[in-house]
Amino acid sequence: MTFSIAARCAKTGRFGVAISSSSPAVAARCAHVRAGVGAVCSQNITDPRLGPAALDLMALGASAPAALEALAASRAHIDHRQLTAVDAAGRTSTFSGSGTLGTWGVAEGRDCVAAGNLLAAPTVPAVMVAAFETAEGELGDRLIAALQAGLAAGGEAGPVHSAGLLMAGEEAWPIADLRVDWDETDPIGRLAALWALYRPQMDAYVQRALEPVAAPSYGVPGDE
Repeated sequence: MTFSIAARCAKTGRFGVAISSSSPAVAARCAHVRAGVGAVCSQNITDPRLGPAALDLMALGASAPAALEALAASRAHIDHRQLTAVDAAGRTSTFSGSGTLGTWGVAEGRDCVAAGNLLAAPTVPAVMVAAFETAEGELGDRLIAALQAGLAAGGEAGPVHSAGLLMAGEEAWPIADLRVDWDETDPIGRLAALWALYRPQMDAYVQRALEPVAAPSYGVPGDE
């Protein structure tokens, strides 16, 4: 019911997840990022606790492969889960339990990892990784390009209804948390439009939090 990509920007050290599903509000349950630590996707009859648990292990020094290996060995009902992770060194890992639904696939690349279940084809994640690796622009641009490529390659076996983009920068809070929680026609297209709107303002919002006097106010809507 889901296809996703988790990635790290080697230049900035930022992390992000782009995800889409036939289920509503997929990003609210399945996307997890933490500044300076990594990005994790927990999907396929998901347990939202697994994302923070993997990030906690990586924050303590575990690599992405070691973190997922520890969860796979210790968590109940793990056969129903599909997990991906990328850590601060760009190492990636995947886990797909025996209960992963329908046609599924995973692919690991340079600073990125993609996975999906109930897919139109098992090659969808590999297409997403290739798109991320070849796309230009900043992290959000590359994540959106990967999600669009996954959809163009077939995406899910049925229509998707939600999509999200979650990114961590240098501070404790997400620098981008954009979601289309339900759309019956084109949630990924709507997400791409939201990103295009938000991208020019993203760093200014961070600066307003840290240095409100010095931060530019022009072109950036207020939060009052």
